[in-house]
Amino acid sequence: MKPKYQLIADSLRDKIISTEYPVGGVIPTELQLQEEYHASRYTVRQAVSVLVAEGYLRKEKGSGTYVNELVSVSEASPKKTIGVITTYISDYIFPTIIRGIEKELKVEAYSLLLSSTNNDYFQEKECLDRMIEFGVDGLIVEPTKSNQYNPNLATYVTLREHNIPIVMINATYEELNTPSIHVDDVETGYLATKELIDNNHQQLLLINKIDDLQGKYRMKGFIKACEENEIKLSSNSIITYTTETEEAIYDKVIAHLEVFSNITGILCYNDKIAKTLIGKLSAVGYKVPEDFSIVGNDDSTLSQMGEVSLTTTVHPKEEMGVDAAKWIVNTIKNGTFEKDILYPPKLIRRNSVKKLDPVK
Repeated sequence: MKPKYQLIADSLRDKIISTEYPVGGVIPTELQLQEEYHASRYTVRQAVSVLVAEGYLRKEKGSGTYVNELVSVSEASPKKTIGVITTYISDYIFPTIIRGIEKELKVEAYSLLLSSTNNDYFQEKECLDRMIEFGVDGLIVEPTKSNQYNPNLATYVTLREHNIPIVMINATYEELNTPSIHVDDVETGYLATKELIDNNHQQLLLINKIDDLQGKYRMKGFIKACEENEIKLSSNSIITYTTETEEAIYDKVIAHLEVFSNITGILCYNDKIAKTLIGKLSAVGYKVPEDFSIVGNDDSTLSQMGEVSLTTTVHPKEEMGVDAAKWIVNTIKNGTFEKDILYPPKLIRRNSVKKLDPVK
């Protein structure tokens, strides 16, 4: 479950996007928000800070907190509205992706209708129904649990039958053969694993999310790199988790490392898992990279926080948002589908990987 400040941030963001809080207007005071959401002053300030960081709000000393022009829904009577459905809005890399979408849609004088699913099928259905009811002219979608059967596939088919263009970001529903914009996740998993192998790590562990398609492909890259370099794999070489079991994964990993003490290199599904794991390992006396070398994915802002800066792969984030907006606008204007976009991954080397002596 999300922290309360994030729930409040989501609620405030929805009010901004729906123009309940108009552009240029002042949002309620901290005291009013405390009363409305039954929250502490600190929690309210955290929520507001999230929206300030995302560009939705700006603070003016001695005056109040105002809604920024950036998220205007209809600044110049735009002709079209684009729906954007992501798994999350305020977490991790998603604010940067959304900022890229907003930036490009504003240039094109298109409006934006934004929703999030929290990687939940039921909430995704609510988002889709909202988009249909509003009458959006196109959809940018990050799939929900893309590596599992989705009960909402029929709704997507209906949207396509009504000639509403859809482009998917980060992953796709393989059953639909929908246009997509994403990173080459097989190569991402391969590059990240190869970095550990090239630094002479022979005993590896993959911590991988399995309800999203990105995890499936990153695992494929992990296995490919291990096979090519004759790294022995077993059932103990991979630990998996889902959206619902993520919080429990860290204790499971630490217990696993105590049993299989020969493991030296760890590849994580993303930077969020990697950085949290580094903190958990530190709390029980381990050090990175002295005891374990760790590689993340996405080159998020988290990757350079704290004492250990993370070796990771690059996610194009804002570029993806801009490209997705251009894709949907061009498709609407031209009446023909644009090409898929596949970003090649790049590795960013920092200090979370230690080079071991070669095995003799």
